[in-house]
Amino acid sequence: MTVRTLLPASSILGIAGHPWSAKADKIQSATGILLGCFLLVHLHFESSILLGKEAFYQVVQILEGGMFSETGHGFPIVTKIFSILILLVVILHAAVALRRFPAQLGQWRALRRHMNVIKHKDSHAWFWQLVTGFILFFLAPVHIFTMITNPEIGPHLSAERVYHANAWLLYALLLPAVVIHAMIGLYRVAVKWGFTANRSGLRKLAKVMIIYLITIGVFSLVSYIYLGHGLSLPIEPYVPTGH
Repeated sequence: MTVRTLLPASSILGIAGHPWSAKADKIQSATGILLGCFLLVHLHFESSILLGKEAFYQVVQILEGGMFSETGHGFPIVTKIFSILILLVVILHAAVALRRFPAQLGQWRALRRHMNVIKHKDSHAWFWQLVTGFILFFLAPVHIFTMITNPEIGPHLSAERVYHANAWLLYALLLPAVVIHAMIGLYRVAVKWGFTANRSGLRKLAKVMIIYLITIGVFSLVSYIYLGHGLSLPIEPYVPTGH
């Protein structure tokens, strides 16, 4: 079996020292860090619903620039524009990452044999990043397009999307995939670029973060489902007491 059988053509170019390979690595790492940090902020923003509808409402108004509005209500266009920017970053990240994706069945089989023979933890982490990346290729754009076409956010409107529009099905699949992919990705970037030599400690931190982020994500999702279940159609946007 030759190297060409095991690796995609783009990887062969990288081995040969193609100048684009180094640039693509830097772009992949930079966009990965950006998306990973965004995920950390995003999940904590969403989890503010655990503190109540008022807390989530106030967070939304702050993020959407409510302090610049005479009424104190944020501008949904901010969410739309930010979602478009995130989509562009996701597309760029996926474009440079796909060059390392096994494109043939034989390459997947070779990877599985390699993992079975060599019990290397980083190889297993890379495999799961490939699997979750494949899942996100289909699920992430759906979520982002939803936020672009319907940027209205609020306790009632978000609960309507999750419960009445059955978006919880998408989020239930998206949540573990994006968390696992992001945390493994940040771990691999830190190791790749020499930010730390303590791989064992960093792997433990990544596992803790995966459990933590999935936990707050699940609790948040359940909260939206419970809230949506108690709302009847048509849904009226949440208005805080005293407004």
